[in-house]
Amino acid sequence: MIELGTGTAADTADLIMDVNENTFMKDVVEASDLVPVIVDFWAPWCGPCKTLGPALEAEVLAANGAVKMAKIDVDQNQMIAGQMQIQSIPAVFAFYKGQPIDGFQGALPPSEIKAFVARVIEAGGGDPSSGLDDAIEAAAMMLEEGDASDAAQTFAAILEEDDQCVAAYAGLARSHLAMGEADQAEAVLNGVPADISSDAMIEAAFAQIALARQAEQAGPLAEMSAAVEVNPDDLQARFDLAVALNANEQTEDAVEALLEIFRRDREWNEGAAKTQLFTIFDALKPEDPIVLNGRRKLSSMIFA
Repeated sequence: MIELGTGTAADTADLIMDVNENTFMKDVVEASDLVPVIVDFWAPWCGPCKTLGPALEAEVLAANGAVKMAKIDVDQNQMIAGQMQIQSIPAVFAFYKGQPIDGFQGALPPSEIKAFVARVIEAGGGDPSSGLDDAIEAAAMMLEEGDASDAAQTFAAILEEDDQCVAAYAGLARSHLAMGEADQAEAVLNGVPADISSDAMIEAAFAQIALARQAEQAGPLAEMSAAVEVNPDDLQARFDLAVALNANEQTEDAVEALLEIFRRDREWNEGAAKTQLFTIFDALKPEDPIVLNGRRKLSSMIFA
């Protein structure tokens, strides 16, 4: 398993500073020649500041030195606030090479704070992933090679560093699924923050769980195939065959069986064939040939 998170208290003191009018030039303007500096204008009486400040600090610390943060109390440093034309707080500006390059006013949700910090780091020529992309890739490789337990531990460690990492949530769920722990996989996805819960990777993981649960109940493939041969017009038998085919990793054949149901009766069982097709498509990668061909055939039937 890859170990993550090696920051220290000394690192924190160096990355997040209380700045005043006497130290602004050194700690913000001059310091921004090396890495971007995010300046948080706040005040003790400002309610939203108490939420935004810690969220910004967390993202700055997670960046491991790719960006720094300066905190300025506007009540104690009115001259700087006036020079920056601060009309309301919280107000945040990012400096690089001595110049403001980005900023916003008011509180933001965690996903937008994360995106802002990443944007600032990129503007300074840094890597906003702070090495987490490499860890995600390594964990995905572990999972692909069958080491689901270590993959799960690595994905969990990534989430401790970045609780907004969609790929880590999806990867952790897939790891549990690979270990036969569908309930745990679903619990992981149910714990995804609301503002990233509709991401395609999360939806794909949910689809994979749904297919895994179906596979547990799938009948013997030979029996399902024989039932269709005996009565080709039995659409339930065809649907059961599609489930069995997918459970046996014959996904392309499963898609063809579902397309045949849709061709014969698209409204059968409240459109179950189409719903199942979309579940399979969601579970696979968008560029998978099975998805591309299946979507093309389905579209041609819909618009015929």
